[in-house]
Amino acid sequence: MTSNMHRVLVVDDNQDAANSLAIPLGTAGYAVRTAFDGQSALEVAAQFAPDACLVDINMPGMNGYELARQLRAMRDECPPVLATVTAYSDFEHLDRAADAGFDLHFTKPASLADITEQLEDCLSR
Repeated sequence: MTSNMHRVLVVDDNQDAANSLAIPLGTAGYAVRTAFDGQSALEVAAQFAPDACLVDINMPGMNGYELARQLRAMRDECPPVLATVTAYSDFEHLDRAADAGFDLHFTKPASLADITEQLEDCLSR
């Protein structure tokens, strides 16, 4: 269990993938919300004020890179920790993710232990 109930937003157009992260994160002690597209994620983020966002990159409409930029802009003074959770693992993606403001990168299928460990490390700073 986390010592402080951090708020995490999981964004993936594949609802099963989003829920497969959200449910165990909730069990691990996080307050979790899900969104299944970029626009919905922005709406949830405006109300929920997540401490961290786990974002798929390849989504229809607004991709994860654009979503990350908009999430950062919403809370410029104290942006959430942003993590990609994607099948992309090449250097081009990593460069684009860094340019978009992502702090962490996880390749699907991502280990829940790795995600929680790295999130806690970032959130405790």
